[in-house]
Amino acid sequence: MNITDNTVARILLRRGRSFDFVMPVCMLLLFLFGVVFIYSAQSYLADEIELSKQFWVKQLVYIFGIGMPVYLLFAFIDYKWLFQNAHIIYWICLLLLIPLVLKELFSIPIPFVQSRYNATRWINLGFFSIQPSEVAKYGTCVMLAAMLARNKIGSFKETILFWIKLALALIIPILLIFLQPDLGSSLVFFPMLFSMLLISELPYRFFVLTLTIFAIVVGLVAADIYGYHNFLRENNMTAKEAASQNAYGSSGALTLPMKDYQRNRILAFVLPDVVDKSGMGVTWNQRQSLISVGSGGLLGKGITEGTQAKLGYLPSSVAYNDFIFSVVAEESGFLGGAFVITLMAIIVAFGCVRTAQVSRDKFGQYLCIGIATIFMTHSFINVGMTIGIMPITGLPLPMLSYGGTFVLTCCVLLGTVQSVYRHRREYA
Repeated sequence: MNITDNTVARILLRRGRSFDFVMPVCMLLLFLFGVVFIYSAQSYLADEIELSKQFWVKQLVYIFGIGMPVYLLFAFIDYKWLFQNAHIIYWICLLLLIPLVLKELFSIPIPFVQSRYNATRWINLGFFSIQPSEVAKYGTCVMLAAMLARNKIGSFKETILFWIKLALALIIPILLIFLQPDLGSSLVFFPMLFSMLLISELPYRFFVLTLTIFAIVVGLVAADIYGYHNFLRENNMTAKEAASQNAYGSSGALTLPMKDYQRNRILAFVLPDVVDKSGMGVTWNQRQSLISVGSGGLLGKGITEGTQAKLGYLPSSVAYNDFIFSVVAEESGFLGGAFVITLMAIIVAFGCVRTAQVSRDKFGQYLCIGIATIFMTHSFINVGMTIGIMPITGLPLPMLSYGGTFVLTCCVLLGTVQSVYRHRREYA
């Protein structure tokens, strides 16, 4: 090998080291794994649905037609551009959320805003529907990371104005998402900021205060659910009947701004035998999910051999998205479920957290930790609700659940982490 060959080899080696190949490989494996089980969840309908309209085909288009190009775009953009334009990104995300709230609260007829499943969460672009709450997670993460990186955090008294701005930047998107209503997505924001603050070397008293506030919020939710339970009992009403009319929410009682179907999900988790003795009502999905996961055993029943989704016990409207892990566990068993969780852990630990550790600037560190928390929160809540340790919230499982906006969001998030990794030596 001559000198020129050695020079080329060194350049290629340097470029290879500037790109983390582990993360995109794990991401692609999860995407493809998800496509297989989206197909399996609806395989019994394959002869009745045109191929181009089947969800697994659409998911492939979302992944390779939109997701991966966007991933590469964000991976090769210098993430400092995000730092410089954080305010613009954040305000665009808020502007996308506002029409949804206007239609949900005031019934303003906005043509491009769609309502489904008792919620207003989608903007129809004709060829594609987007869910702004997913985009808002990214925009808020960028904004909070930029604010923390720009400001030197001192004592609370010295930086009270900054803390007010930070709180508003967090609360505004949460409120807009909660009012759609979308309780699940709004839950992601608090852990995201908490994790960023955790690495900002704040005094322990701040975290004591935060946990105290969290305990108060939990207490308020518990009081609301207790009042709802008493309301059902006093009015001799089933949880399903109350949800269909939003009876408790519109009763005039002092309540939190939640819909009764959201209260049912929490009550079904806390007191399943009380709220739904027969198991045929609000606890149906979770009970069937537990059967799916438990019946898979070690190796599973085999692809397309699962019975819960095929026979309709696990409803077709949720089997391919929110409860995709139930299909995975039933058909590929404990090993398949463990494989999914392991790949997710590699993305979070060896992708996001490791990149935060090697990043030389605060913005990159905050950004990667916030993104890691988004994935952890989604994964923990989604898998938790399928095995009965978390209430049903409707949060999708990253890379596996069906959905164009969520595929796009996952690719943007991980592309951003890749950008931080690629430019990790350029900033101090």
